[in-house]
Amino acid sequence: MTDVKGSILGNAVLRKEDPGLLVGDRKYSGDLDAPGALHVHFVRSPFAHATLGNIDSSAAAGMPGVKAVYTADSFELPPFLGFPMMPPETARPMLATGKVRYVGDIVAMVIAESLAQAQDAAENVVVDYDPLPVLTSAKDAIADGAPVLIEAHGSNIVFATAVGAGDDDPDPMEGAEHIAECSMYSQRLAGVPMEPNGCVAIPDGDSIDVWISSQNPVAIKEPLVGLLGLDPDNVRVVAPAVGGGFGPKAGAYSEFMLTTKAALELGTAVRWTEIRSENMVNMVQGRDMFLDAKLGLTKDGMITGLDVNCVADAGAYPGIGAILPLFTQTMAQGVYAMPVLRFNGVTATTNKTPIGAYRGAGRPEATQVLERVMDIAAMELGIDPAELRRKNFLQPEDFPLTTHGGANYDCGEYEKALDAALEAAGYADMRAEQAARREAGDAKQIGIGVSSYVEVTAPAGMHVEYGAVEINEDGSVTARVGTSSHGQGHDTAFSMIVSDMLGVDMQDVTLLQSDTNEIPRGTGTMGSRSLQTAGSAVHVASETVLAKAKQLAAHMLEASESDIETADGGLQVAGVPAKALSWADLAAAANDDSKRPEGMEPGLSHELDFDGSDSTFPFGSHVSMVEVDTDTGEVTMLRHIAVDDCGKIVNPMLVQGQQHGGIAQGAAQALFEQVVYDEAGNPITSNLMDYAIPSAAELINFEASNTETPSPRNPLGAKGIGESGTIGSTPAIHNAVIDAVSHMGVKHMDMPLTAETVWSAINAAN
Repeated sequence: MTDVKGSILGNAVLRKEDPGLLVGDRKYSGDLDAPGALHVHFVRSPFAHATLGNIDSSAAAGMPGVKAVYTADSFELPPFLGFPMMPPETARPMLATGKVRYVGDIVAMVIAESLAQAQDAAENVVVDYDPLPVLTSAKDAIADGAPVLIEAHGSNIVFATAVGAGDDDPDPMEGAEHIAECSMYSQRLAGVPMEPNGCVAIPDGDSIDVWISSQNPVAIKEPLVGLLGLDPDNVRVVAPAVGGGFGPKAGAYSEFMLTTKAALELGTAVRWTEIRSENMVNMVQGRDMFLDAKLGLTKDGMITGLDVNCVADAGAYPGIGAILPLFTQTMAQGVYAMPVLRFNGVTATTNKTPIGAYRGAGRPEATQVLERVMDIAAMELGIDPAELRRKNFLQPEDFPLTTHGGANYDCGEYEKALDAALEAAGYADMRAEQAARREAGDAKQIGIGVSSYVEVTAPAGMHVEYGAVEINEDGSVTARVGTSSHGQGHDTAFSMIVSDMLGVDMQDVTLLQSDTNEIPRGTGTMGSRSLQTAGSAVHVASETVLAKAKQLAAHMLEASESDIETADGGLQVAGVPAKALSWADLAAAANDDSKRPEGMEPGLSHELDFDGSDSTFPFGSHVSMVEVDTDTGEVTMLRHIAVDDCGKIVNPMLVQGQQHGGIAQGAAQALFEQVVYDEAGNPITSNLMDYAIPSAAELINFEASNTETPSPRNPLGAKGIGESGTIGSTPAIHNAVIDAVSHMGVKHMDMPLTAETVWSAINAAN
């Protein structure tokens, strides 16, 4: 906090970023000025699985404007391993070699003066395909006799994880007086960011600038340099304005490497701007996990154990998506005191678009199956769903806690969040209205769904991040971070932290990010990690700069350091405004040998890699109220109440924006979205006419609020918020729809809960 005025932290402050975005001053990759840039269009396989024969590009090469057509034979590039934990033989050829493994696999690339010319020429690249058997289900891929898709690996299973599954481990069902069971499918989803993918590579002599639409440009430089064999000192990677990511833009794409390679080969700028139909088959997708759960309980509803089996889909080339069952395992215990946990998970390759991280990445699936089986248990035991959760919650005195799944929970007040959600919802009144409609036999029934969740942010060792703060000659401040904003409001949040610590105006703080010429290292933005890592780095760096500045000011003003406090635009002696120094004065003095105290280093700056020591664990409870027309199956959201706890809040407006966006994505999975393939592996939801992403018109006004349980793992007390809304909302809505028709004999339905799905379940039950 500042010395002479109240803290700005905790207040709703308007976003600094928005004016530039609204008036078009901020440029996206497709807007970048690259004079003379050529355009790339990729020839992609129309077959899900086929042997690749001859590729005849002669006709395409002679078409107007075409500068080059490249295939795997054009240049030597090593295959791209999607994630370090994957078997090396599963690495993806950047241009298909020998086989294609999903619709969208890259076979060739055409470079032309315009995108239209490149697309026209691509139509004239003649490729011989010999179709092979297709697998479109992970369960089918692990079945006996299934064709092996990556022969060199020898199996379709590329990852496995387990806990409590040994012969000597206790049986989760031992001592159970009732066993509730649930088998569910968390369907495949497309990321559908507002801005599809893109890359612009601009060579200049021995150097090259690569502009990518990414959540992680600093970390992507390493594979770009390594795979292309470049001198890292000659490569600059930058993310300009980025129109959404949600996880699918976290990793490197073959297209980045290929576009850069083409620019180097041709000695001119080359641009790839992904079109929407390309994005829907090419950008990594999410979820696609089969989950079977058994929950053991006593007759009065106390949990004795949980047993979960998980089969996940990696898609054609396994990347980070293949290890997501590990996150599901980590969070399988959820918010509950659970004596025994058993978890078995495997991931298999299929002939579909690769799976990657998608908002929550393995953690939503854990909550989805746990909260479904909790509702099933409540129904079967005749216990109110909220009460069943309450009686099994972990308590504040249980923390810190290492769970059976290996999560190191920092702190939590789960009952407090549930009580706040139930009170905001008017839960008893909701249940009364539901009872009245059931008694009246109304065709439109009310459903009420509850979910309580805990999730992990900055997971898998991502609790370390680079940050730096420097006072400039004019008294302004430059902050640097290794994270990369793509809509979250980092400029606003980090400027607030600097302003609060140093007493400077937020507008005098410049945030540098997403540029390897400015940022030496960084992990990027994913896993809801930015505030607790980069924000804490900025906080510590600002604190260190302030301490040095106070020492300098005390020396110059002949005062005690303890008497120096921040003032508007600088430092002063407490109670003596006339004895003050501006930040410009201090910056100049810090570089003047005659004005610094003996032994003080020049400059007013500090950089560090902040280490929060471990992940943090946000939590919350959601209540959903829906109306189901039992004649048609149509579902209408009536209310959605969210109480999310992300620790100490820096800017409640930013938090609420993340909550609303997260709930929208959770509702989309529950009610609308699903990537669908036919038996031949053809995607039949490959454009926005067929893929049902909801707009604001299909959603309602969400009622979002917060409790605050500060984390002890960083100086801000912060936890992540970016994925909480998604994790909490999906099972609440899922439970609400099933609750609306449970009295008609419906026990479970898989998402998305479309009118057809609900109508069919009602009629099957009848």
